[in-house]
Amino acid sequence: MAVDGTWNITMETPLGARNATLTLATTGGTLSGTMSGDGGAIDIYDGRISGDQVSFKVDITQPMSLTLGFSATVAGNVLSGSVALGMFGDAPLSGTRA
Repeated sequence: MAVDGTWNITMETPLGARNATLTLATTGGTLSGTMSGDGGAIDIYDGRISGDQVSFKVDITQPMSLTLGFSATVAGNVLSGSVALGMFGDAPLSGTRA
C-alpha cells in the first residue's frame, strides 16, 4: 500500500491529543521523511515499510527529550497504530492522508 505523501496524525498521549503532520517517501523497503508539529520539523529515522506496515522513529525535544517509535498500518487514506513513548508506555495513533 502506498504511504508516500502527507498525513495528518493524532497521538493520544498522557498529556492529551497531540497533532502532527508527516511527510513520507519510500524507496524499496526504506521509509524517509519528516514530522512537523509544535516543536517544528524533525527528520524520521529507522524508517521501514513492508506491505501495508510502516515503522519509524523520531527524537523530540518538546515537551521533553524523548524517542518516539511509530508502528502503523496503512489502509488507503487511513493510518492507524501506536506510538511507543519510552517510559510513558504506548499511545494510540491515527491519521488521514492530507
